[in-house]
Amino acid sequence: MTPIIPLSELRDRIDAIDQQILELVNRRAECAIEVARTKQAEGETGSFYRPDREAQVLRRIKELNPGPLGDAAAAHLFRELMSACLALEKPLEVAFLGPAGTFSQQATFKHFGHAVKDIPVPTIHEIFQAVETGHCQFGVVPVENSTEGVIAHTLDRFMDSPLQICGEVEIRVHQNLLGKMDSLVGISEVFSHQQSLAQCRQWLTANLPGVPCTAVSSNAEAARLASLDHSKAAIAGLTAAELYDLNVIEKHIEDEANNTTRFIVIGRLQPVSTGLDKTSILVSTGNQPGALHRILQPFAQYGISMTHIESRPSRQGLWEYVFFIDIEGHREDEDVAKALKTLEQNVKMLKVLGSYPKAVI
Repeated sequence: MTPIIPLSELRDRIDAIDQQILELVNRRAECAIEVARTKQAEGETGSFYRPDREAQVLRRIKELNPGPLGDAAAAHLFRELMSACLALEKPLEVAFLGPAGTFSQQATFKHFGHAVKDIPVPTIHEIFQAVETGHCQFGVVPVENSTEGVIAHTLDRFMDSPLQICGEVEIRVHQNLLGKMDSLVGISEVFSHQQSLAQCRQWLTANLPGVPCTAVSSNAEAARLASLDHSKAAIAGLTAAELYDLNVIEKHIEDEANNTTRFIVIGRLQPVSTGLDKTSILVSTGNQPGALHRILQPFAQYGISMTHIESRPSRQGLWEYVFFIDIEGHREDEDVAKALKTLEQNVKMLKVLGSYPKAVI
């Protein structure tokens, strides 16, 4: 039988380990400061954020992790450590779809850590503007949801933006019914973003039949409105419940259990290849027979896996479309480079929106 260790002894061990952790964390921070000094001496200016390097570090942590701490938990700890170290130079300024309490803010913290300066912006268009004008170094925008499909505003904005996709992050979306009341009784109206209302359509029909559902600019705004009237409710995340002092009337009311939203990070960086990357492109063919075949053929020729394709009106001619495509690999990879070169010769326009590390956490 394994002997029981006295609680006082265990606490002494924890205190000693905590002291070692603190010393090592600060040694790492000192190294991060030296990295910044070396980069400045070598002429590197601007942001020292390197999404490719951070992705490699987090993957290595997950590979080295012996447990019992889970890989995801270990990666999150190091994500926050890297965020804090980077902020010693200057916190990154990142625009997200506000106000505070949205899934976009949650995605921002998941990708960059909590040491960033997160700046709420009211629309996707204005997030692009904030980064294009240099007001923020990066932006986080939703691009697709596993239940409701693509976010058209994001795709359309890429048609005339010089920004690159620098990274991606996925958020498992759990929708909750929030309000000042304790039950479904007496709810006269439900507020939420149109995407969230769509993701909870079946639940709302079954549990609140006949109750008006009103689309607003964000789930956080829905929670704010619900906090002003005891007969109103909101569909939002648990962070919004805390921010606006609302009760969680019902948890996880989304119709699909695996409901996930994919966000992308936009900026001016062009991450280098990490070995586990994606490349996003924008292609225009004109209204011609066999156009889609000419798009797909180079990827098949060079063995490139295509993970997503979406068409949008080009707004340049009747029945003309552009295609947004995600493929496996980095534009610097030999086969990807060959496929893109062949594709460019076969289409009216090719725009590489970015090559970036696949989401790690």
